[in-house]
Amino acid sequence: MSGKKGMPRYSEETKGMVVEDYQTGTSVCELSRRYGVSRYSIQSWCGLRKEVELRHEAPLPKGRPSTKPETQEKIIKRLQMENELLRNFLSADGKE
Repeated sequence: MSGKKGMPRYSEETKGMVVEDYQTGTSVCELSRRYGVSRYSIQSWCGLRKEVELRHEAPLPKGRPSTKPETQEKIIKRLQMENELLRNFLSADGKE
């Protein structure tokens, strides 16, 4: 990975060769050693991991979830509550 950050990207050609070798009877461990690819990746490419199949059926949404901006009424209500809490704190502390 010589200086690159993140996970390595494998070409479709490499993936195809690994899957082909797996189908001819080569073990996942042997393929991992031969191609320098993690066993997890090989299992994913060969369809041996159930969670990968589920992810393809219902992919996760990309990006951050959108947040709805607070309405003015909610902001006012929140600030009033904060003011009330601060008043109670100050009066309990004896500074008011």
